[in-house]
Amino acid sequence: MTAGPRVFVTRPLPAGGTDPLTDPAGPGPPCEVVQRPDDEPLGPDGLIAALRDGFDGVVCVLTERFDADVLAAGKGRLRVVANVAVGFDNIDVAAATAAGVVVCNTPGILDETTADLAFLLILAGSRRSSEAEAVLRAGRWTGFHMDEFLGRDVYGATLGLVGYGRIGRAVARRAGGFGMEVIHHTRTPTGEAGWVGDLTELLGRADVVSLHVPLTPATRHLIGPAELAAMKPTAVLVNTAEALEQGVIYAAGIDVFEAEPAVHPRLLAAPGTVLLPHIGSATVATRTAMSRLACASARAVLAGERPANALNPEALSRLGTAL
Repeated sequence: MTAGPRVFVTRPLPAGGTDPLTDPAGPGPPCEVVQRPDDEPLGPDGLIAALRDGFDGVVCVLTERFDADVLAAGKGRLRVVANVAVGFDNIDVAAATAAGVVVCNTPGILDETTADLAFLLILAGSRRSSEAEAVLRAGRWTGFHMDEFLGRDVYGATLGLVGYGRIGRAVARRAGGFGMEVIHHTRTPTGEAGWVGDLTELLGRADVVSLHVPLTPATRHLIGPAELAAMKPTAVLVNTAEALEQGVIYAAGIDVFEAEPAVHPRLLAAPGTVLLPHIGSATVATRTAMSRLACASARAVLAGERPANALNPEALSRLGTAL
């Protein structure tokens, strides 16, 4: 009996997450799964060593970076890298395509869960809940005062969405329950009510700004000093410490950090911040579904199929698979 493809899973996944790789009813033969027990990020040297051990596929998370050197370590055998995430800036897709490695992600599954968290940040930032809880837990609350922890109303406020993909639209649906006016900005017209073609105009109109654009060279540092200056001083935004220190904006809710797990001390000390450790998709159901989709996609590629969530389907031709 021919052994199935070998798949390296870089992190522990939720219970049942890797089942699609070994399901007898799946496409092609069941895979041999080698799952790393350590839940810490695996650096380039570790990835290179693993791939040199001989794997046909990898299921990874955002903390594992696949550049040309890492991909080269799997040359001649590696056929797919499946990312348990929607974002894929940790993978050099062009280098993967050149190496004949298909890259897959997990779109669609975490939209509602991430939108829930975005609205949590909107509410917490607007109502100063983190600051109020910190005072209470530290034993510094002296009782009810009329002018203490005065926040901003969310109900009836204007929500400005920068980016209007699946998650942005899910946030907009939630805003309807709060009677919010919803406006959105994208590079090209959406043809829908509330579209604002000029980012500066949206920033000036919104009471709350929520960012929902993918991380690309064009969107990195999208909101800078000029954009912050265009906002209302009462606005809530996911952004940087400087604007908060100087009172340019009212509050910020942040779940993803540029150099995580490091968080800049100024951001930790800034007033009006609600800081969360990258938990946008962190529910049992969502993380399990993400894991299963990544594993199912990896197995499909290894069985010669084309998954709908392949980011570079042109790489399939390098594997001899019909497009």
